[in-house]
Amino acid sequence: MKALDGRNNVKVYNLSAGKSLPDWLTDRKRRKLSKRDVDFRHRIELIQDFTMPDLSGCVRVSPDGRYIITSGTYKPRIKCYEVAALSQKFERCFDAEVIHFDILSEDYSKLVFLQEERYVEFHNQGGRWFRTRIPKFGRDMAYHYPCCDLYIAASGSDIYRLNLNQGRFLNSLQTDSPGINKCAFNKVHYLLACGTEDGKIEAWDPRSRHRVGVLDTALHIAAQHIQLESYKSVKQLGVTALAYNDALTLGVGTHTGQILLYDIRSDKPLLVKDHNDGYAIKDLEFHSSGYALSMSTKVVKIWDRNTGEPHTSIESGVDYNDLCVVPDSGMLFLATEDPKLQTYFLPSLGPAPKWCSHLDALIEELEEEVVPSQYDDYKFVTEDELKQIGLHDLIGSSVLRAVMHGYYIDVRLYNKAKLIANPFDFKDFLKRTVTKEVAKENQRQLQKTKLPNVNQEMFERLLEDQKEKGKKKCIAAEKLLQDDRFKDLFAKDDFDIDKDSYEFKLVNPVLSRMDSKKKRQKLLEDEEEREFIKARDDAPEDDSSDVDSILSDFGEDSFEDIKHEKMKQQQQQKQQKFRIRNNQSDQQQQQQQLNNNPEDKRQEKRQNNLTLTAVTSISELKPSVKKLSKMSLEERLDLEQQQHQGENITQQHTFGSRIILRSCVQ
Repeated sequence: MKALDGRNNVKVYNLSAGKSLPDWLTDRKRRKLSKRDVDFRHRIELIQDFTMPDLSGCVRVSPDGRYIITSGTYKPRIKCYEVAALSQKFERCFDAEVIHFDILSEDYSKLVFLQEERYVEFHNQGGRWFRTRIPKFGRDMAYHYPCCDLYIAASGSDIYRLNLNQGRFLNSLQTDSPGINKCAFNKVHYLLACGTEDGKIEAWDPRSRHRVGVLDTALHIAAQHIQLESYKSVKQLGVTALAYNDALTLGVGTHTGQILLYDIRSDKPLLVKDHNDGYAIKDLEFHSSGYALSMSTKVVKIWDRNTGEPHTSIESGVDYNDLCVVPDSGMLFLATEDPKLQTYFLPSLGPAPKWCSHLDALIEELEEEVVPSQYDDYKFVTEDELKQIGLHDLIGSSVLRAVMHGYYIDVRLYNKAKLIANPFDFKDFLKRTVTKEVAKENQRQLQKTKLPNVNQEMFERLLEDQKEKGKKKCIAAEKLLQDDRFKDLFAKDDFDIDKDSYEFKLVNPVLSRMDSKKKRQKLLEDEEEREFIKARDDAPEDDSSDVDSILSDFGEDSFEDIKHEKMKQQQQQKQQKFRIRNNQSDQQQQQQQLNNNPEDKRQEKRQNNLTLTAVTSISELKPSVKKLSKMSLEERLDLEQQQHQGENITQQHTFGSRIILRSCVQ
């Protein structure tokens, strides 16, 4: 048993949680494992072997409350459990899978099963009594007790009537719908409600066999401003669940995930409840405590049937097939796409059933126990973390407590070991923080378009075409990017364009040649970038990076002091800009003097005719890349040293740049 914290702090107890042994083990091995495993011996199993081989389809409780009957696969079968013994009573197999079944007597002595392959089977205590077939595939059925008529809803427009007293089919009811999904009788006045494929409710009087009313649920869903554009067929708006609360209230569950509560005297819904999960409502039940339970494939929601306010919800990692609430109690059963049937108990809905009254006392003991969610003096670490702090040699000792995929260690020992293993951890953190702030400052007012993972070059080309407004390319690019039919072109790897393929080169020869030129150009730029970085690293130690210089200047000061110094740096930059302007006028005068001396002019042109500006990479030096390519690496370094020794050189350290700015003589 496992206690779950449901929504709104409502306690939900999962009685089917716990360890279970595989089915392929023999009885001898099962007994041995159960003796060794302490948790398995101490587990709480409400009903013994409450499972199916593969999955479970339907689950019901007999009217007298003494038996629980469930169907599942594979092989198609039913199992009957007796609650007095909390164990299985019998098991039967079928030739076809069970779609729906109903209990006709107070106990398990009379059962009717609606199966695939259009079969209807009747069983008594000893087994199968009779089997017949219907013209079309059945979907649901309901039993009319006063007349002993079995109404069967099928994939056609007819509702078949089988009289169990006479043992023959009667005239069927003709509906206006192409198919009937659900049918249900009111237990007070026995009005038959039928949910159709096209989202309508047809009400029939079994005494006169005439239709007495029609409700259009699809129209009421659209009135609630629910978007229906994604539904391409009327069948996707069909009714999937029906249930009566009392003589006047009818609950309807739809394929779109809404529950509508109607007063049968009115054609407008009293309440519309949305599951908000996109799945169809599979089952709907009304509880005597005033709550309604609606089940979809992924979740069971419990809410107030008068106001629609949520009470709590139940979720698990498997899909749900059927819901059964034990009358006058807080227990419910769920048939799932899993071998184990799930059992939940909610004390807020009601007490435990009489056959497991000990459950209330057990839950009171669990609520008294305060289980800590974590340990204050210990820390959970993995094996990789132990290796990082150098304590992996302690594995197997009493210092470490092995739990799941890691170990518990004393938090004081962990802090000391981490401090010894990483003494400069704070400096690294400070350096990373400053680097992030520098990157943010450099990329301010820079908007980047998020590129997809597939066909990035094609996406960029379409964006460029979209900027050329007024042209055919712009109109075609906008249509392609806005059309949802082509969204998988940039999302799924199946549509990735292989430019190296022979077919692509034949169809797009010009693009192939352009891509090859771009690759060669990129290789040249990468090579120049590496040479530029190597030359920068070989520079004197005074030309250090900005981040390192900032950390060396400020030490381990706080990050706020660093920001204050950063503002000072920006003010100094503004002052140095004025100095550079004054120096430029001096440079022009010196340039005129050089023009008067032609020999010095030739030498100056041969050595240096470049001006370095503030850059972050070699890609920004493209205007002078031809002149740089003609010079060797030694000439570049000599040029930099000569510029450093000149009187008219002004150095400017910018916050966030990787390269020192220099103003050279032109």
